[in-house]
Amino acid sequence: MEGFVDHYLVLGLPSGEEALKFTEKEIAKAYKLKALDLHPDKRPDDPDAHEKFQRLKTSYEVLKDEKARKLFDDLLRIQREKQQKKTQVDFKRRKLMSDLEGRERSAFSPPDSAARPHDEEERIARKLKEEIERIRARHAKKKSGFETQESGVNEKKKEERSGAGVSGVQLDKERMLKVSWETIGQGYTAGRLTQVFSEFGKVEDVVIRSTKKKCSALIVMATKDGAVAATRTLCGDLSNPLLVVPLQKAAQSDFQTAKKSAEAEPQSNIVGAGYQAYEDAVMQRLRKAAMNQK
Repeated sequence: MEGFVDHYLVLGLPSGEEALKFTEKEIAKAYKLKALDLHPDKRPDDPDAHEKFQRLKTSYEVLKDEKARKLFDDLLRIQREKQQKKTQVDFKRRKLMSDLEGRERSAFSPPDSAARPHDEEERIARKLKEEIERIRARHAKKKSGFETQESGVNEKKKEERSGAGVSGVQLDKERMLKVSWETIGQGYTAGRLTQVFSEFGKVEDVVIRSTKKKCSALIVMATKDGAVAATRTLCGDLSNPLLVVPLQKAAQSDFQTAKKSAEAEPQSNIVGAGYQAYEDAVMQRLRKAAMNQK
């Protein structure tokens, strides 16, 4: 189209379907940047500076007007569709010409001229296949020499990682405490539990689980000594005391202090099927003690 101007390109913006996504702010920003560059005051030696600046202003006026921009976008869409159709027609025309030339060459060429390129292709492909097999065999031979040594090293590393993982889990469980209390009064928050158990050492984490009748929490101490010190102690408020038991018993040497109390009161059912009955009995005794103190 004679005299056609792509207003998006004039403002330095990409044209086509991508131009439909530009907002008014983006178009205004592009105009300001372009105007700073094309202003006649900055181009005193360019005789066409004024004309270029006027063209820029015209393109901006078209794109900032909603109705004019829609018409311009429709015009661009029609031009793209025409170009696509033309490209398809040209492709079909070139394919027809190529097929026609191929038939003419096959009709006038000697009978064996078409077979020679095919034979050459097969010969090269066969040699390439043989070369690939040779390279694979060489790498397999090198790899087999180190297979026994590498497998032994890998097995040793796996055993070390497995052992380290088991000991890490064992250590974490020995630093964990299970704490329970009843849902009466103000109860306990994670911050309150952290404050209570900080008397026995650093607290790394607190996870609370609550039901309608009873609440419980998992306390993770920084050391096993802190977990041992807090085990089976009367903590918290007297009106709603905390029952503290270990998630997993630590080594025998770590429970020398707790052993005396264990002899006075059996712990065989602390963790297992009888834990609930034991916990209820202890909570009942704690509540009676709290009532007596009042």
